[in-house]
Amino acid sequence: MDLKTKIREVPDFPVDGISFKDITTLMKDGPAFREAIKLLADACRSRDFELIVAPEARGFMIGGPLAYELGVGFVPVRKQGKLPAEVVSGEYQLEYGRDKLEMHTDAISPGQKVLVLDDLLATGGTIRATIDMVKKVGGEIDALAFLIELTYLEGRKNLGDYEVISIIKY
Repeated sequence: MDLKTKIREVPDFPVDGISFKDITTLMKDGPAFREAIKLLADACRSRDFELIVAPEARGFMIGGPLAYELGVGFVPVRKQGKLPAEVVSGEYQLEYGRDKLEMHTDAISPGQKVLVLDDLLATGGTIRATIDMVKKVGGEIDALAFLIELTYLEGRKNLGDYEVISIIKY
């Protein structure tokens, strides 16, 4: 199955010049969504991690099902002000603006290995902020995983020496 054909591209969203990759069209297709999670699971199954850490909102859409499939825990990374307990935060630059993320300080135990995941790797800003928060609380990054990678934006260059797994490349 060619999953790329299941992803809608929306020109000039959310701002002019951005070609937004909309995964809702993939997700509404049950067999395609299942195949996407299966491919990610197969690519990550041999890795050594106990938790998947993913930013909202689209990271949740992929991270939750993947954590379930792999039998590991899931840690949500939320936008500022959405989590009820003590948090660690990180700011990041999107290709079209700035934002701030937060994660509970007790979400990851010191030394615990995690897979950091998002639906899409563009510039790497969101994941860089997530990596920084994981490290602040003492977690260890096993690898980074993405459903989609926009290779022309060279986001991997902003992520250091971590192993990067991606399933669909533009």
